[in-house]
Amino acid sequence: MNLGITQILSKLAGKRALRAAAFGLAALCGATTLIEATPASAHGERSQQAFLRMRTLNWYDVKWSKTELNVNDEMEITGKVHVFSGWPQAVAKPEEAFLNIGEPGPVLIRKASFVSGIPAPRTFSMSVGRDYEYRIVMKARRQGRFHVHVQINVKDGGPIVGPGQWITIKGDMANFVNDVTLLDGSTIDLEKYGIPWTFTYHFIWMAAAAVWVIYWFMQKGIIARGWQVAAGKGNEIITIRDKRFGGIWLAASLLALLFFYARANAEFPRTLPMQAGLLKGIEPMDEEIPLVTAHYQGGSYKVPGRELSIKLKITNKGKEPLRIGEFTTAGLRFLNPDVFDHRPEYPEYLLAERGLSVSDPSPIAPGETKEVTVVVQDARFDIERLSDLAYDTDSQFGGLLFLFDPSAKRYKVELGGPVIPRFQAGASL
Repeated sequence: MNLGITQILSKLAGKRALRAAAFGLAALCGATTLIEATPASAHGERSQQAFLRMRTLNWYDVKWSKTELNVNDEMEITGKVHVFSGWPQAVAKPEEAFLNIGEPGPVLIRKASFVSGIPAPRTFSMSVGRDYEYRIVMKARRQGRFHVHVQINVKDGGPIVGPGQWITIKGDMANFVNDVTLLDGSTIDLEKYGIPWTFTYHFIWMAAAAVWVIYWFMQKGIIARGWQVAAGKGNEIITIRDKRFGGIWLAASLLALLFFYARANAEFPRTLPMQAGLLKGIEPMDEEIPLVTAHYQGGSYKVPGRELSIKLKITNKGKEPLRIGEFTTAGLRFLNPDVFDHRPEYPEYLLAERGLSVSDPSPIAPGETKEVTVVVQDARFDIERLSDLAYDTDSQFGGLLFLFDPSAKRYKVELGGPVIPRFQAGASL
């Protein structure tokens, strides 16, 4: 606003009007900024530290029932999660955890969630070293293309994000309905229920707050009054009229609160508190008798080649020969092409089809103990920023190794331990 306009406004309406106009202009600019804001379309799971993604929750068998759906269609995310035995000391253990989904805003609503087959609408406990099966039912709400993850929030540990998939939703959000049948048999649409009164209630209090701020803004300005208070003249600038206005505003606010409370209590006499308790009775998956063991004997990570080398002593206690087929960590899957003859259904950016090799590719015979070196190498290791383990304080990795018998039956082994960073291409394990 230039000097000429300022002088005109001052002459026409005085300084108080000018201050009010400036206040309104600032409010309008703030509202315009909020209107122009748009939600993010993806997540920053790559920004999470490598040790957090590798050594806390190991996700496997994750499936998205659909990748394309219309508004009001339902889809599911199912899978299993292994709570790593070597849970990092810097992260709070999942004694209070919450199964969730990671998405850019409410593009899908969560209709139901289950852990070990038990409904889990609130916090539950997880045991270190055990596995849990989960299922999340969602309903499409907003059209667009979005990255949707499975996620578990750990109290004092933050959200631990699992693998994500791009989901395309077609249609129009204006047609979305979220019908719920209440205990009395009536049906309401949660998408629209109570929205007019909610807006009205918030507008009333926003208007009351605006009047309060504008009143004091008009009394010689906030900055000038702040200077007077700092100079020790606070009692002098509060007039009898100011005190009367403050008393009336306080009384009106309390009366409004009592009125709104009585109105809500009369209209909704039966209410339930927020479900914020700890859910008991969720058991992990049954543990099978381990037919294969793997003892970690050291490893290294070659930074220039994005290559994780793991030395293992593997014992086959079963009755069938076994071959090493997959290593998974932080949602990434590294496959041995000698074992996988087809590409599994999985997000491409997390699947390294030729990312695993074994120093001795021959099967491990029943009763045999073999020393092998498993090499995990793929650009995705670096793209997903798991190579940052070379710069961690303890430089430890974690993940799951899967071995397969001739009938494609799978055996799972947890792996983890410190690795030595190698910053030269020719360095050996």
